[in-house]
Amino acid sequence: MAFQPIVAAANGSIFAYEALVRGENGEGASEILSRVSEENRYAFDQACRRTAIRSAAGLGLAELGARLSINFMPNAVYKAEACIRVTLETARETGFPLSSIIFEFTENEMIRDPGHVKEIVRAYNSFGFLTALDDFGAGYAGLGLLANFQTDIVKLDMDLIRNINADRARRAIVRGIVVMAKDLGITLIAEGIETPEEYEVLRDLGIDHLQGYVIARPGFMSLPAPRQIRLAA
Repeated sequence: MAFQPIVAAANGSIFAYEALVRGENGEGASEILSRVSEENRYAFDQACRRTAIRSAAGLGLAELGARLSINFMPNAVYKAEACIRVTLETARETGFPLSSIIFEFTENEMIRDPGHVKEIVRAYNSFGFLTALDDFGAGYAGLGLLANFQTDIVKLDMDLIRNINADRARRAIVRGIVVMAKDLGITLIAEGIETPEEYEVLRDLGIDHLQGYVIARPGFMSLPAPRQIRLAA
């Protein structure tokens, strides 16, 4: 696993670290995910959860007061209560607090059964986990998914973020999402931020939770500290 921080810019604290899958020698996520098939999807999903929690616990993530965000594949979850067993066992073995775990699913994976995903979100919340919808604004659904069920967190896709400082349409869209999220009680995270200009505009639009290379690149089996962002005077 590699870990990338998500910061709460208002006070500079680390809100969470996202666990990102890597190979044993640091191979990138795309190479690893290309090996996932229908036959090994469930085993892969379970292995990722177990490895993320064990690695985070070993690195002392919980002691920092930050959360751990784990990506999961909704199409690999057959019955939420059964699939969560490995997570519960691993957290108990490592002493990692359940309340510090966020499960995020990507909208880029086709959601075959929205009703099933809604049940997953409900079940995970009942165990005390937070849930997040990743890559919002890209992929298969977006507003349609959000109309059927609401996660605790929504992460804006990097395509909405790229060059937002110079793009009136992107600013208008994100401004509308901020209002919607506030009405629904959803925490927004902007991901994929690469420049101080993007960072500054997102802060001005009211997004406090931020993630991207301008803050810190993922650290392979490490917890990189966020850098200070210099904004225009």
